[in-house]
Amino acid sequence: MRVRSKIIAAACGSVLAIGAFGTTQSAAQPDAATLQAEAHQRFDGLSQDLRGQLAGHWFDAAAGRLTVAVPTEKVARQARSEGVNAVVVQRSATQLEKLLGDVRSLIGDGVPGVFSWGVDVRDNEVDVTVNTSSRTEATDRFLSKVRGLDGVHVVETKSQQRQQAGTVQAGSPWWPGSESNCSIGFAATDASGGKHFLTAGHCTNDANQAAYGQSGQQNRLGTSNTGGTRSVNAREGDMGVVAVTEPGWTLSASVNTWGQPAVTVTGSAEAMVGDRVCHSGNTSKWQCGEVKYTNKAVDYGGGLVIEGLTWTTACSKGGDSGGAWLLGDKAVGLHDGGPSQCVQNPSDDELSLFQPVNEALRKWNLTLVTGTGSGDTTAPTTPGTLRSTGVSASSASLTWDASTDNVGVTAYEVLNGTAVATTVTGTTATVTGLTADTAYTFAVRAVDAAGNRSAPSSSLGVRTSAGGSGRTFSSDTDYAIRDYQVVASPVRSTAAGAAGNPMTVKVDATHTCLEDLNVTLVAPSGRTYPLMRTPGGGYACHPFVAGRTFSVVPGAGEAASGTWTLRVGDNGPGDMGVLSGWSLTV
Repeated sequence: MRVRSKIIAAACGSVLAIGAFGTTQSAAQPDAATLQAEAHQRFDGLSQDLRGQLAGHWFDAAAGRLTVAVPTEKVARQARSEGVNAVVVQRSATQLEKLLGDVRSLIGDGVPGVFSWGVDVRDNEVDVTVNTSSRTEATDRFLSKVRGLDGVHVVETKSQQRQQAGTVQAGSPWWPGSESNCSIGFAATDASGGKHFLTAGHCTNDANQAAYGQSGQQNRLGTSNTGGTRSVNAREGDMGVVAVTEPGWTLSASVNTWGQPAVTVTGSAEAMVGDRVCHSGNTSKWQCGEVKYTNKAVDYGGGLVIEGLTWTTACSKGGDSGGAWLLGDKAVGLHDGGPSQCVQNPSDDELSLFQPVNEALRKWNLTLVTGTGSGDTTAPTTPGTLRSTGVSASSASLTWDASTDNVGVTAYEVLNGTAVATTVTGTTATVTGLTADTAYTFAVRAVDAAGNRSAPSSSLGVRTSAGGSGRTFSSDTDYAIRDYQVVASPVRSTAAGAAGNPMTVKVDATHTCLEDLNVTLVAPSGRTYPLMRTPGGGYACHPFVAGRTFSVVPGAGEAASGTWTLRVGDNGPGDMGVLSGWSLTV
């Protein structure tokens, strides 16, 4: 029996793939989608000699260009001569692969709490993610050894992804036998013209299982995992095939954009770090985000390890399993798993995962069903009433009224002057990396599924607050502090050198019972620095007042740069609060 749920977009008589942007339209100036497509073309055009020396590559959304990591300045000059941005890094691809092999050897058949490992190409290191709520002595022994490996970054979390499950009540599902539903990925044909669609392997793990277009085993459309050889849910990947054999069912290149005009898949591609991708699922509907990792492993527990997955910041929920992931109008993946709930600014344990689709097409020698594109040329309406919700010495938080579109708004681009400062899917954003006591002019524009962009909103002038030495970094994102839960607020430091001694943490939070709270600073190295601990039972409650400051002595060799995380845990009942922001001076 499977451990996740399933979907297909199937009205009686047609099979639809789910989820996507659309065709990028030409514009007077290159937009983000065009720049992203150009980055992929430029990477495909690199010489084999150069590609063989790369330690990684990614799309730099802020700069709108392909960036490659190289081991020497000589190779960097070669890369620049071929028209791409290059950064010199400490470790080559061979060294990273060896380091990853050392980590795999330490993990062996599994370590309690260790649920993810892979290369972070932008930071030129191997990331290992540990769910500390499952920590044991074996975990501590592993951490002691793995932290001794130069180039390994340990991230500690309190939760982890799961292969998602759930019964979906609305949308267009398909049913494997008498089980609950999963999502269709992409329609495909075999060499003989046979009709199929791709989905998740954990949705097709039962051999020769009847597949239906309605609940209650009605409206049969075909057979899942024919012969028991068309499903994988193991180290190799998470992918499966359903044969569409029943009369009246046809294949379509269209994707379901949930009640709005369909988008058409025109081909397939491989996603790279930094790409903006979208997916559609029967539960979370249409969601977009950024690729954070590629070719990264996950351990779901119970001996189920899947390697080679792509990790993204897009929201997903139970019932999305098997659904389609797209880069523009190109198929890139099949939904694998994700968090139990959607959050803003997700940490590594809150990312959504997909199986690269080209691997599934190659494995079963299938051809993607494609079309000629959606032809949508209508831009969204202009976002309304841009306003500031807070500033710090290095950031500005903004909000605005939503745009509308004939197909659907998929993203908003926040402009700092004329440059794109950040891209978000909702109607709030925090622009970071600003200079203290400096005036900025912001605007925002909407982007639809076809890459059409609205006119910019009215501009808004914002001045950052006065700061210190340029080594103060902050977040103004609000997080509700709830009973028996932990919130995690990340801040990215770009300061060079070692962390200052002492460091200063200022916490802007309100709570009705400070005695319920545990407050911890987590360094980029994975070290934890307790700032405040709950004293235990038998205490009277006092309010936590915003603006509280803590002094932290860093451990030996602690670097200032990287992502620092403030974790606030509420360990008592009946009280409430909000983490409205915090700052770190390193």
